[in-house]
Amino acid sequence: MIQQLSIFAPNAKGSMVNITKLVSDAGIDIYNVVTNDSAEFGIVRMLVTEPERACDLLSKEGYMCKLNKVIGVEIPDDVGSLTNLLQNITDCNINIDYLYVSYSRDSKTPLAVLHAPGYAEVEASLVSRGYTIVK
Repeated sequence: MIQQLSIFAPNAKGSMVNITKLVSDAGIDIYNVVTNDSAEFGIVRMLVTEPERACDLLSKEGYMCKLNKVIGVEIPDDVGSLTNLLQNITDCNINIDYLYVSYSRDSKTPLAVLHAPGYAEVEASLVSRGYTIVK
């Protein structure tokens, strides 16, 4: 299981650079960033080297932050590999809250990052089907 940092940020010019500068100036490496926006606020989801420290740092600067547990699943860099993963998840009767695809620096493969209830069960189900879970 991976700790993901979720930041609620104003949907305003310069907001992303302020967030990434605070994190990088503290020596925290950002592995992945995904944003979702609405009219006034956006959710910035990050995988970073030190999620607790980044959360504390951003909170002290006035950002509303939250740490979430997510599951990282290595998938082959082949056409249809995401579809195969999603079919396996469906076959296991697992509902996904959200999903995005990143890249694993360690294994040099795509990494599907998903949020779903019942982490231990989801991980066990995927491992039993041959998937590698990133911790």
